[in-house]
Amino acid sequence: MFANYHAHTYFSDDCSMPMEDCIKAAIKEGLNEICFTEHIDIGVYSMHDCDCEAYLKEFNRMNKLYGNKIKLKFGMEFGMQSHTIPQYEKIFRSYDFDFILLSMHQINNKEFWSQSFQSGKSQKQYIEEYYEELDRIVSNYNDYSVLGHMDVIRRYDRNGVYPFEKIKDKVEHILKKVIKNDKGIEVNTSCYRYNIGDLTPSINIIKLYKELGGEIITIGADSHHPEHVAYKIKDTEEILKDLGFKYFCTFEKMSPTFHEI
Repeated sequence: MFANYHAHTYFSDDCSMPMEDCIKAAIKEGLNEICFTEHIDIGVYSMHDCDCEAYLKEFNRMNKLYGNKIKLKFGMEFGMQSHTIPQYEKIFRSYDFDFILLSMHQINNKEFWSQSFQSGKSQKQYIEEYYEELDRIVSNYNDYSVLGHMDVIRRYDRNGVYPFEKIKDKVEHILKKVIKNDKGIEVNTSCYRYNIGDLTPSINIIKLYKELGGEIITIGADSHHPEHVAYKIKDTEEILKDLGFKYFCTFEKMSPTFHEI
């Protein structure tokens, strides 16, 4: 199985790629399956930054055209905050999703990429607040498949790498809840494009997840351009294998299927 479980098209506010171009690129790269995970970030952005009805209509049209060549899955990336959980509960009930990527791009409506959230805080403050908010979300919301780019705050940290040992307890607390609720984590291959120098989440987090008994893991390219639809996915499979993982997952109707690496 060769699959990308984090793909965006022009239904996401930060992407201009037509869905058909994404599919054609995926077929060209030899992917067996691609899951679209269009953005909904309620907060700074409008909750309608993805037109769900238009997205579903185009997905169904593409499935009729290309479903015999590649398996297409209907997913969404929920860019959640603890105070926006009720809105996402409503969205989840409204559609028959295959997969939900639970991510966090902002806290108190302040974004990470713009430094709005980090501004005026020490590195210790914003890193700890990040994991505390993620903990609140996984404690109060369960209609998801995996945590997307779990330590994405590192991507936008201008103060360098924060020592893992200082936040290990917070990360472990989150992962234990994820595992207890039969959810998983994503390995996001955009880490190579951002030159982070580690996986996303970090190898320390992935190792801890495995030590705690975690088994559900997906690989997503976080693709926004055709050239990224298969980016470093096979390389990441090999890293996971070296770390002791035997399987990665795909999803259908929110249920995981395990594929041998």
